[in-house]
Amino acid sequence: MWHVTLTVVGEAVPVRQIRGALERLTHEQPFLLSARYASDRAELRYWEEARDLEDAAALALRLWGEHRTSADLPQWRVVGLEVVDRGTFQQRAMDTPAPALVPAGGVRPF
Repeated sequence: MWHVTLTVVGEAVPVRQIRGALERLTHEQPFLLSARYASDRAELRYWEEARDLEDAAALALRLWGEHRTSADLPQWRVVGLEVVDRGTFQQRAMDTPAPALVPAGGVRPF
């Protein structure tokens, strides 16, 4: 398992529109942990079941485009990607103070 953080940006859309699109994406992407958004950007965090880092990164880079039509996502582009293994993710969680909790599949503004 790989923990993925994907950041996308683009032209501003109504916040209500991006929230709805991200909520639809949570139904299509079952491992989505959380999504944060603003009118011109979004950050998705989820677990990816991939054979290795290269596969996890490739899948992550395609995620937004593959769900663009079905979830009605904006025409934004990927500007950030982080993929770490489970052990690294867990170590970071132990080393840093706990962030504000967001329920699994939660969608919230930045």
